[in-house]
Amino acid sequence: MPALTRDEARSRARFLDVRQYTIDLDLTRGEEVFGSTTTVRFTTREAGDTFVELRPRTLHRAVLDGHDLDTAALADGRLPLTGLAAGEHELRVEADMPYSRTGEGMHRFTDPADGRTYLYTMCCETEASLVFAAFDQPDLKAVLAVTVTAPEEWTVLGNGIARRVEDEPGRWECAPTPPLSTYLMALAAGPWHSVRTRHADLPFGLHVRQSLAAHLDADAAELLDITRRCFDRYHEIFDEPYPFDSYDQVFAPEFNSGAMENPGLVVLRDEFVYRSAVTDTERQTRGMVIAHEMAHMWFGDLVTLRWWDDIWLNESFAEYMGYQVLAEATRFTDTWTDFAANRKSWGYDSDQRPSTHPVAPAAEAVPDTAAARLNFDGISYAKGASALRQLVAWLGEKAFLAGINDHFARHRFGNATLEDFLDSLARASGRAVHTWAGHWLRTTGVDTLTPRVTDTADGPRLEITHSGGRPHRIAVGLYDRAGTAGAGEGLVLRERLETELAADEEHHVLPLPGFRPDLILVNDRDLTYAKIRLDDGSRETARSALSGLPDPLARATVWNAVRDMVRDGELPPAEYLETARSQLPGETDTAVVGGVLRFARQTVADRLLPPEMRTAALETLTGIACTLLENTPDDGLRLTAVRTLVDSATDPGEARRWWTEGTLPGGIPLDHELRWRLLHRLAVLDAADPGDIDAALAADPGATGTESAARCRAALPDPEAKAAAWQALLDPADTLSNYLFAATLQGFWHPEQREILSDYVPRYFEQAPTLTARRGPAIADSLVRYGFPRPFTDPGTLAAGERCLDHPDLLPALRRPLADELDDLARYLRVRGAH
Repeated sequence: MPALTRDEARSRARFLDVRQYTIDLDLTRGEEVFGSTTTVRFTTREAGDTFVELRPRTLHRAVLDGHDLDTAALADGRLPLTGLAAGEHELRVEADMPYSRTGEGMHRFTDPADGRTYLYTMCCETEASLVFAAFDQPDLKAVLAVTVTAPEEWTVLGNGIARRVEDEPGRWECAPTPPLSTYLMALAAGPWHSVRTRHADLPFGLHVRQSLAAHLDADAAELLDITRRCFDRYHEIFDEPYPFDSYDQVFAPEFNSGAMENPGLVVLRDEFVYRSAVTDTERQTRGMVIAHEMAHMWFGDLVTLRWWDDIWLNESFAEYMGYQVLAEATRFTDTWTDFAANRKSWGYDSDQRPSTHPVAPAAEAVPDTAAARLNFDGISYAKGASALRQLVAWLGEKAFLAGINDHFARHRFGNATLEDFLDSLARASGRAVHTWAGHWLRTTGVDTLTPRVTDTADGPRLEITHSGGRPHRIAVGLYDRAGTAGAGEGLVLRERLETELAADEEHHVLPLPGFRPDLILVNDRDLTYAKIRLDDGSRETARSALSGLPDPLARATVWNAVRDMVRDGELPPAEYLETARSQLPGETDTAVVGGVLRFARQTVADRLLPPEMRTAALETLTGIACTLLENTPDDGLRLTAVRTLVDSATDPGEARRWWTEGTLPGGIPLDHELRWRLLHRLAVLDAADPGDIDAALAADPGATGTESAARCRAALPDPEAKAAAWQALLDPADTLSNYLFAATLQGFWHPEQREILSDYVPRYFEQAPTLTARRGPAIADSLVRYGFPRPFTDPGTLAAGERCLDHPDLLPALRRPLADELDDLARYLRVRGAH
């Protein structure tokens, strides 16, 4: 299907108004298709032609104003509507639509644990036409009235409250919605296990497949408590009441995104229903997702972007509010440490790749929906949220929220643009918000702030070199050593200086209060978005006393600085590992430990260090993990450590002993997650065989077990196992679902297996274009995210990838992430060359 262009969307929006979609879905037609009958009532402002989007398996009939249309006119997902007179019209379309196995459109999943089937829609951003006939663009909002025929034992959920129709078994009717964009249409159907309650006189619900019922029940109190607290907090800060008639959250299988903000029916990936032990940081992340999606009920659903250049208006706002509201309303009060330690680097890294773009790109930079799809990225989420955090620091929270409420009031149930948003903020604050936005939202790249202490006749002073073009309101933390030397040495905050750097200020000077600090932390409290550097004295202090900083957010900010210096070639990767070895044993924050160990394992050990140094690096990581297990009683830190211990194990005999005994070091038992994690590592190390995998699957036969078994089979260092995995990935029948495809890729590539994998590197680049052209954007994303041959960090891989980029028909959803991955590869080669 050709991408909808911005010009086409603008023309169609000028031409017509859409009043209502009446959508009747029949989910009883077998495993391949479902019935979709759509009646669209719309008005044209003048005579002319247009088209409606529809991607059916079979188009049975299309009737416009009582006259049959030629169904053969449907081409490339567009049905022409020609010769329209000005005035009111009715279009009725009857079709069989295909079920999806890639999480796009109407996804169908049969649970291997019990054979029960579940369906859910994912209509964002252009997939509504896989469910119903639609004028599929965000600024043509309309009422959605949905009815469904489903197996009698199923439950149906929709945007509006869904009720069974009396005397019609299996028939459901959803309450008509307020005007919504087509990409927000939502349905979930199946024999769900549900936990229901009421809050603020509205029905609230949690829903999951039956095989996870006990796990949802175990966490339902926490999930509902977070939902209620965030709901109440939004009502404290927003003038506009919650705009829909219910609030359901369905935890769906094989869901591509973290979650989707459908009005009244939020869909989340069902990995958030935990089957095994998790850290408190992971529970906090789940809470943040709940708060993030709830923010969208106002920003995105009530007020919606006009075109996809303003994706950030949805995602940056929800990302910022998710972290902030969770911190204000729940027990998870330290969310910004997690953001700094595990989320913000996504923005920093994305902003230094070829695909970087402004947080708010110019409309012409998003010419069609294919380009827009790619902007759901680290810029729109992490960088955008960071920019809003800086905006709040600059405006003040009171003015920021006043502007938000003005925006909601002016555009409720309508569409708005960046300029509309900025106008509201400017009215509320009286500040030059448009100028601020020009520096922050219309530019690309990361500023860098570098401190240097010099002695003058008036005492020491701090000079901050500002590379970049944005203004920054920051705090500078001045810390001194306190206590004895060593890993446990404390640092005391002597003073925190607040200052503002002008956009064009290359050198910013601050007097120091009579002393030279042991550690200077530019961007203390992490209020701005900029790479920071450490002066020589601060770098040495960090190496010996970083864990002694009193605030976990400050520690996360320093770790980010060290991380960026490694990626930029200014700090040897081995020094990062050494700092982790000396400082992590004294770290108390699980988010910080998890972020540092992840970078050390996946980037430093696997990619930045040459292959001959990798085993020693893994041994360093297992040593850190063992020390943490010995030193800390904290369950979250112990779980984080033992996961690293398993993933970094180099001794197959020892790892096999853990498997046999059913217990990991520290007395930690093998639950579902740890058992599969250990079996995967055993497969990589050639210490497991297909029989082990079959036995593990028999003990855990559900969806997660099936995916884990596929991951383990692909990880076996056997030529036949690799060939079978590769064949499954490329199978023309496309039998692998999106999750099984990703799991197979996750198991395939390992540095320990370079010898038997080398022939697959050229095959990857040769076959990727055809595979993704056939299977679409979701598979293209997985193919790069999980399938890029990362163990081969060498010039040959870079050259092969660059030749692939020259392919004339490369899907945009493949081209952009592949170009970014190759840019990372080139960066890592430069770092290796420098050290």
